[in-house]
Amino acid sequence: MAGNSKRRGAMRKPGSKKGAVVGSGGQRAKGLQGKGPTPKAADRPNHPAHRRANAAAKADQQRSQRRRAAEAAPEIVAGRNPVVECLRAEIPATALYVALGVESDDRVTEAVQIAASRGISVLEVQRGELDRITGGAMHQGLGLQVPPYEYADPRDLLELAAQSGNPPLLVALDGVTDPRNLGAVVRSAAAFGAHGVVLPQRRSASVTAVAWRTSAGTAARLPIAVATNLTRQLKEWAEAGLMVVGLDADGTVDVDGLDLATGPLVVVVGSEGRGLSRLVRETCDQTVSIPMAPGVESLNASVAAGVVLAEVARRRRQSARA
Repeated sequence: MAGNSKRRGAMRKPGSKKGAVVGSGGQRAKGLQGKGPTPKAADRPNHPAHRRANAAAKADQQRSQRRRAAEAAPEIVAGRNPVVECLRAEIPATALYVALGVESDDRVTEAVQIAASRGISVLEVQRGELDRITGGAMHQGLGLQVPPYEYADPRDLLELAAQSGNPPLLVALDGVTDPRNLGAVVRSAAAFGAHGVVLPQRRSASVTAVAWRTSAGTAARLPIAVATNLTRQLKEWAEAGLMVVGLDADGTVDVDGLDLATGPLVVVVGSEGRGLSRLVRETCDQTVSIPMAPGVESLNASVAAGVVLAEVARRRRQSARA
């Protein structure tokens, strides 16, 4: 029957003389092959995570550029005591700004005399202009323009200590980001006989005009170094024979039991919030706490550093007299 004949034709196998089936040439099989693991979201150009990663990288680059530009620009030290201290220390200042009509005293007179004798330009400016130049700092009518701070090499600090004839005393700052705290620690370190201060390269305050002012100019006399890796630097000093002591509220000893004070020593000051980092804490030979009255909050980082450095200086004086 016709109908049966049509049905039989429809059921012919592919490749028969009538109606050969066109194949894919193996393309379908190739299309099923895997193309490797899926890239991470941040590596896919059209993914939001990729755009966020690019934006974050660009922001980091801009911050680095701003920091390098700030470090390369001259600083203005403001305030009568800091300016006089810097001039006495003979730092390479380029200009002394004096506010018109400033009430003169011994410090203003001395600043002008030193600047004139060293060939530093003395410029009289309106008080509002000096406010602008100093960024609104408490300048007391004086501002000193200084070049960017020249940091020492950490390896030089031990050599300077050896020249002093006393056991080395160094101060390391672990993540102190407030330049005022940096300046205060530098001032205490100089006052109590430290031979130098070391800062980590990252996540740390640098020697800016604020730090200059808070240090009252002592940053000009005390060498400050930058370590690429603070933990590694502390280990190098430990191998050289220095003991490493970290300030910590839960220290293994309190400041009254700091028997390491009279020997070669590194005092490590933690950051304002979290204190010592884990790796630095593990590097310390001892951690030291400061006894305080009940109910009193922990001391500011720079104040705590001053207390411990004062105790170290006291013990060293006693040892020298014995």
